[in-house]
Amino acid sequence: MGLVQLQLPVVKTAEDLAAQTRRICELVGKARRNLSTMDLVVFPEYALHGLSMDTSPQVMCSLDGPEVAAFKRACAEHKIWGCFSIMERNPGGNPYNSGLIIDDTGAIKLYYRKLHPWVPVEPWEPGNLGIPVCEGPNGSKIALIICHDGMFPEMAREAAYKGAEIIIRTAGYTAPIRHAWQITNQANAFCNLAYTANVCMCGSDGSFDSMGEGMFCNFDGSVLVQGGGRVDEIITCELRPDLVREARAGWGVENNMYQLYHRGYVAVKGGAQDCPYTYMHDMAAGRYELPWQVEVTDGTSCGFEAPTRNYIGPQVHPLVADSAPTPALPEGGGEQFKKAA
Repeated sequence: MGLVQLQLPVVKTAEDLAAQTRRICELVGKARRNLSTMDLVVFPEYALHGLSMDTSPQVMCSLDGPEVAAFKRACAEHKIWGCFSIMERNPGGNPYNSGLIIDDTGAIKLYYRKLHPWVPVEPWEPGNLGIPVCEGPNGSKIALIICHDGMFPEMAREAAYKGAEIIIRTAGYTAPIRHAWQITNQANAFCNLAYTANVCMCGSDGSFDSMGEGMFCNFDGSVLVQGGGRVDEIITCELRPDLVREARAGWGVENNMYQLYHRGYVAVKGGAQDCPYTYMHDMAAGRYELPWQVEVTDGTSCGFEAPTRNYIGPQVHPLVADSAPTPALPEGGGEQFKKAA
């Protein structure tokens, strides 16, 4: 796998968006030239749009738009899988912060909308498609979570529970988050016996400094490879999902995913199979309430108007898997997603 510490762009116009799309496609080619055996190249969150938080229609994308079509062509041309970030147009509300995994024929294999926007800073609509897992190169199982998602242990655990052996985390984080970035990437790996592959935007846009720092973490929580702050560097690592499977099957001590639901199986047959966690019961019952006062509960402190719409819950969404390579979009492509939105 390769993680691209992409130079943080400034994107204000449709022309800027087109130019940045071309730049990303060029780096898909660099990834292939960089390592002929690379199976999957990952671009960070905000790779296409930068950190402006601009929701203007002219710089928003759609699954059947020219930007995604270009990513599909690049993957097919260079015969490599790619993970990409888009800010996705949403006719019913604020745009979604979405991620795509595209295979080496140009077919979308995973489509995810960020569940936990980085509030109060980010204006994106909360994701409503859950945490999908796809079959990746060479039979690997891959999930994608985005930036702030990785600060919630439940996100990585859900991905692993659905079978993910590699959890990709893309981000636009800036340097003050450095310590939390590192320890959560390691904890997400160890607590779920999964590889984590994590990368931020890199460099400055004149206002913000993203930190790069691509890092691969082993399923025991150790760091396999770690990048620094050099822009457009591609951090690479060989990952062995068969070793994840071996650990998940054979580990006794620290097989946390199993032991969560089989507490104390030495003492009682099969372990205690209950749910002793109050917050889980309260969330499911719709009565989650913290025992302390919270002052920041909307985006007004960051210049956004207080919202008036209620959240529309999870949607049934069609599997995104194009059957043909993508030198061009199929006629009528994307209509099913418009209906779902």
